[in-house]
Formats: sequence, C-alpha cells, structure tokens
Amino acid sequence: MRAMPPGCPSPRVGKDLRARAARTGAAAPRFRDGGVPEPNTGRDAAPRAHPPSPWNTASSRAARHGTGLECHAGVDIARPDLLEKKKKRRLAWGAAAGVAIVLLTVGVSRLRPAAPTVERATVVIDTVKRGEMVREVRGLGTLVPEEIRWIPALTAARVERLVLLPGTGRVTPDSVILELSNPELEMEALDAESQARAAEARYTELKVRLESQLLDQKAAAARVAAEAKQARLQADADAELSRNGLIAGLTLKLSQSAAEELEHRQQIEQQRLAIAGDAIEAQLRAQQAEVEQRRSQARLRRSQVDALRVRAGIDGVLQVVPVEVGQQVAPGTNLARVARPDRLKAVIRVPETQARDVVPGQKAVVDTRNGVVEARVVRVDPAVQNGTVTVDLALVGELPRGARPDLTVDGTIELERLENALHVGRPAMGQPQSTVGLFRLVKGTDDAVRVRVRLGQASVSTIEILEGLDVGDEVILSDTSAWDTADRIRLN
Repeated sequence: MRAMPPGCPSPRVGKDLRARAARTGAAAPRFRDGGVPEPNTGRDAAPRAHPPSPWNTASSRAARHGTGLECHAGVDIARPDLLEKKKKRRLAWGAAAGVAIVLLTVGVSRLRPAAPTVERATVVIDTVKRGEMVREVRGLGTLVPEEIRWIPALTAARVERLVLLPGTGRVTPDSVILELSNPELEMEALDAESQARAAEARYTELKVRLESQLLDQKAAAARVAAEAKQARLQADADAELSRNGLIAGLTLKLSQSAAEELEHRQQIEQQRLAIAGDAIEAQLRAQQAEVEQRRSQARLRRSQVDALRVRAGIDGVLQVVPVEVGQQVAPGTNLARVARPDRLKAVIRVPETQARDVVPGQKAVVDTRNGVVEARVVRVDPAVQNGTVTVDLALVGELPRGARPDLTVDGTIELERLENALHVGRPAMGQPQSTVGLFRLVKGTDDAVRVRVRLGQASVSTIEILEGLDVGDEVILSDTSAWDTADRIRLN
C-alpha cells in the first residue's frame, strides 16, 4: 500500500467514519476543505475539526513534505516532478557511496602488510665466507671389539655353577666360566671309550691271525719250491742216464713231467703269496678304520664331557653370561661372550643419502666423549638397513681412557676438500643441489629480506653456495617455515 502524506486521513479512518454514519443515519463529518476528521485520541472525545488554514490543510502538508501527493477531498494528487527529484537524489548518493567503496578497496589492497617481528636471540645467523670447505659425513655408532668369541653349549646340559661373572676382570684361555652337568653324556663317553678299546683288540687279533696265515702260506710256497727243485734235479739226472742208455725213455718223460708240474705249482704259490699279502693289508686297513672311528667317537664324547666345564678360550674380558644356575640349555645355546677390549673398532651408521661417497681408506675421526681418536674406513656395508648404511672404522691412534665395548661414539668421515668455495653454515631446511629461500640481513637495518639461493655440495655443518649470496652476507640459518608467507621480517 502506498504511504499517505503526513496529515492526510488514513483510508481506514475514513472507512470507519462512513460506517458509523451509516449506522446512525447521519452524514459523515468533513472539514471545510473536504478532509475527513482525525480519529479521537481520548475516551469519548469529540471529533476535532481543523480550521481551513492554508498551512493546516492536507494538501499543504503534503506539499511541504515533498511526497508528490495531495489529500484533496479524499483523493491523492500525483506530483511527478517531486518524485523525479527524489529519485535523482537517491541515485547520486548511491553512486557516491559506490565510488567511495571502490577507492577504499583499492587503497587497502595496495597497503603492504606489516613485517613479522622476530627476536634476534632466537635465530642462528651466519656469514658467507670463501675459502677451503671440508666435506664430511657424520654418523652415530658404538665401539665393537674386533675379536669376539661366543661360547655355545655343545650338548644338552644343566647349568650347575657360575664360576665367573661379567666384569670380574680379565680371563685367560683356560679360565672356567661356568660348569654344566649331563650324566647321560658321561655314560656315552665311557661306552665310546670301551668300544674303542674293543676295536683295538680286534685289530690286534686280526693282525696276528693274518700274519700267521701269511707265514703258513710262505712255508707252503717254500715247500713247493723245494719239491720243484728236486724234481728238476731228478729229471736232469734221468736225462743223462737216458743218453747213456741206462734207463728207458718213459722214465725220463715221467721225471720231466713231474719237474714241470712242481715248477708250475711253485709259480702259483708265489702268486698266492703275493695276493695273500695284499689281502692281509686290506683287512688290516679296514679294521684300523674301525679302530679310528671308535677312537674319534670316544674323543668326541670325552671332549663333550670336558666342555661341560666352559672355558674362555681367549685372553680378554667376560662380557655376557646369559644363563642362570639350574637352567636347561640346548645344543648351540650361547653360554658366554668374551671379547678383546684392547682391540676395538667403531661401527657407525651413516644416512643412505650421504653414504654414496664413502669408500674404504678415507680418513675419519671418532669422538668417544672422553677424547678423540683418528681412524680410517675399512668396510662399507653394501646393504641399507632402516635408511642407514653401516660403516666400520679402524682406530689408528691410542684409545682414550674409558673406551670400552658398546660405548656410544660419534664418527666423522672426511670425504674431500673444496678449494676456494663460497660456503655458509648449513640451513635447517637446506639440502644439497637444491634452491631454497633464505632471509638475508639488510646492512644498516634490523630487517631481513627473503632471497633465492642455489645450493651445491653439503657437509655436516656447511654447504656450498652456487648463486644468490656474496661474501660477507649474513643469513638466517634457523627454520623459517613459520614465515613462509612473508618476504621481509624484522629482528629485535
């Protein structure tokens, strides 16, 4: 509904007056200018009629308020000129507000954000230098004895007594560490020794018997040889008599046949004698092998019984005894560990990304926390385990006091020396052969601006600068990821 000008009677009020007049049968009251009187404001108040003043009429009030409408005898009179002026005025105010908003937005967008403030004491600052740069890699590890001996259980047994405990001092090869017991093993050792002695007796008996047989064979061969010789002599004599005509020719032939038969038997007996010697030697070797087998079994059982008294085996220090009295141990169970404390090596773990340049023969330094000792690389593990490569360092110099197996150490390996290299301390997020953003301090101010820096080869604590910085520039090495969105920071 269109709003009525101020002072004009509401259509509802007029409608109520006309309805009242219809009920009473009287005409609705009107002003002199034709307007409907205003409604009562109090109880039983009589309607007030406005005088027909030119400043009190509805038409005059409408004109004064610029509504473009007049209340004249209950009819609105349109004023298009007033509406047009009001519309233009509103458009002008709207355009001015839009221009102001645009100018304000452009101005705010061009404002530079305030630089973050950082405490100078909380960041690490280094100066770019030019000169010799030593490339190194570092790894943590432990001191490990070069000679370690684990003493296993040879047979199933029971721990009877712990003679020595770790840390009780140096041990010798004959030092007894602990004692075991196994009654069955002792019985087996006695049985093996008995079988060995029985085998030796059988060997002796066989040897005597075969020698007797050989003597019998030799006697038979000698007898046949004697008979053959006698037969040959008889044949020769009969031949002589036959030439003189003293005996018949048949007798000569019989003598010659007997001599030839005995000579042939002599050859056979000699062959049998030779074969008998070879057979005797073969039988003796077989029996000797059985004797050796029984002896070996006996020695094994005896050594197992002796091993029940566990000895160190080498000069060194007893490190570990992982068993307790009364414990049953199976064959192969480790009973003790003995190491040479005077011959140690450092075993360090180097990150796989830095181990590609490590080769045997390179110089190294090992820090034992009690001193520093020189070393050299002797082995590089070809496999990678958990992102690290194991490197063995042989200690060249004298061991610092307090050096002992399993001591945590820090090893540094020298890879190469770069001459006349532009370098700086290694940034927190700086990786070799990469480009990073570093904050460079502006000389004469407390500001630091971000610059793009191309990095080269890296060491443990330094890195080569290829592009982006000059000698004397000061840069922040700390982690600046919290200010990735800022190109400038201020130091307090």
